[in-house]
Amino acid sequence: MIIMSMGTWYILVTKLWEQSKLYRQARAAREGFWSAGSVKSGVDTLEEGSAFRYIAESAVTATEHHEGALLEQIDRNTWVTMSIQRAIENVQNRLQDGLAFLATVGSTAPFIGLFGTVWGIYGALVQIGMSGQASIDKVAGPVGESLIMTAIGLAVAVPAVLGYNWLVRRNKSGMEQVRAFGADLHSVVLGGGQAKRG
Repeated sequence: MIIMSMGTWYILVTKLWEQSKLYRQARAAREGFWSAGSVKSGVDTLEEGSAFRYIAESAVTATEHHEGALLEQIDRNTWVTMSIQRAIENVQNRLQDGLAFLATVGSTAPFIGLFGTVWGIYGALVQIGMSGQASIDKVAGPVGESLIMTAIGLAVAVPAVLGYNWLVRRNKSGMEQVRAFGADLHSVVLGGGQAKRG
């Protein structure tokens, strides 16, 4: 449970930082990229390691390197579209890293806590059976300790579930900006290479 809780908080903090960085990069792309004279010079306005720079570089590379016996069988429009789409999917996959862990913790932690409760109550009943007395002082301590396991399971699960839902909603918002950038970029690249929104 400690490992699950630590993993949950680590993922929550790191994903929140990644999402904030993506939003900042989206703002920089809106402000700098579209005012450049060409796609290539627009790429230079984006910071190194930016998701938007990665997508723009993928588009530029696709337009410049549409060669080879197999690639020539694919028309340029389809090749550029596929390259941009793959880059967007890579960004999306990166944003979704760790969310499966949160979903797993959120769905399993209460049951692990409940298992601890059942195990504790079973131990208390065995102890009562061995002593032959069912007095409240024999039952209260072990049962109270075992109920704490349920509380711990819920304390681990609730942040994981809430964090998962919050991060998924923020990912959706971030990916809308990424997809809009990719669609605009696709139009610009295939429309002549000038970095102006259509």
